Amino acid sequence: MLQALMNLFSLCLKPFGHGRSSSNSDSKLESFVGVSKEGKDGLLWYRDVGRYWSGEFSMAVVQANQVIEDQSQIESGPFGTFVGVYDGHGGPEAARFVCDHLFRHFQAISAETHGVVTSETIQRAFCATEEGFTNLVSELWSSRPQMATVGSCCLVGVIYQQTLFVANLGDSRVVLGKKVGNTGGIAAIQLSTEHNANLEVIRHELKNLHPNDPQIVVLKHGVWRVKGIIQVSRSIGDVYMKHARFNREPINAKFRLPEPMDKSILSANPTIISHPLHPNDSFLVFASDGLWEHLSNEKVVDIVHSNPCAGSAKRLVKAALQEAARKREMRYSDLQKIDKKVRRHFHDDITVIVLFLNHDLISKSKSAVQTPPVSIRSAN
Repeated sequence: MLQALMNLFSLCLKPFGHGRSSSNSDSKLESFVGVSKEGKDGLLWYRDVGRYWSGEFSMAVVQANQVIEDQSQIESGPFGTFVGVYDGHGGPEAARFVCDHLFRHFQAISAETHGVVTSETIQRAFCATEEGFTNLVSELWSSRPQMATVGSCCLVGVIYQQTLFVANLGDSRVVLGKKVGNTGGIAAIQLSTEHNANLEVIRHELKNLHPNDPQIVVLKHGVWRVKGIIQVSRSIGDVYMKHARFNREPINAKFRLPEPMDKSILSANPTIISHPLHPNDSFLVFASDGLWEHLSNEKVVDIVHSNPCAGSAKRLVKAALQEAARKREMRYSDLQKIDKKVRRHFHDDITVIVLFLNHDLISKSKSAVQTPPVSIRSAN
């Protein structure tokens, strides 16, 4: 159990953006990553620009909670590129666990097929991660029962050869910026499917899955929630809504259901799509829902398209914060002065990763690409 706790909280000791070299030496990775600008501006951390296997990237995260609940990672090498955005709720532990384990499972499972990636590869990695977190909750039940009420949304993008796979649990989102012919224009195309009870299609899905439960979705204070408790219908963790053995004392009464649970209410089964990459596909914006709460898909794509690649993620985070301040009729400079925890009343933790797609690199064979492997994780 002690080892499980050590593994779970290992990210606390890692500074933002420091990678773990996949196969090249640490010195190679450090010298490569060092060419990009990394910094901090109050509660905002960022890496303005860096290079990955298929182009350039930009990354930023702003903290609002007392302990940041978002985690994210970029893993890129001869296998392709793996991007993850993990938006935790109820605490940071589930998002940290996912960041620690999901890509490792993905690597192990893809190795079974000699590196070939399919939707099943990603599905199995999600399943193994969910199983691992459930086992951890079981191990810690007597000492930390509140772990049963911690969960994380999970958005993953995998570029394999010339195909993009997108897998999602919860309400993070990835949007494609696609060039419109030769007009110089850009279109915003949402690639991910979201699982939030505020969406009518999700409420229908839940009612169809639970036809005998009139309280499967409840409107509380203008917000639809599953069982009146949680907005997302799919996640890693939240095992109190998946296994009856965890929906009991000593977890907090607000999480305990009044009636016995005869089957899982939430799901860890991701929606997965595959998208053949086209030369007009310009960039991808992966972000937690804290960004999309304040900026539309079109606005996000326009900001990226209308500015230099460097600093794109930071620029998007700041645009969201400016909009959050405007909604509260306050100046952005005043919002910046508000410390974490209190800041959560104004906006959520926000994570943004922008991948710029270099189709010359995407179409090249593995041996022809000279970029060293990259492994970067956000951690605060």
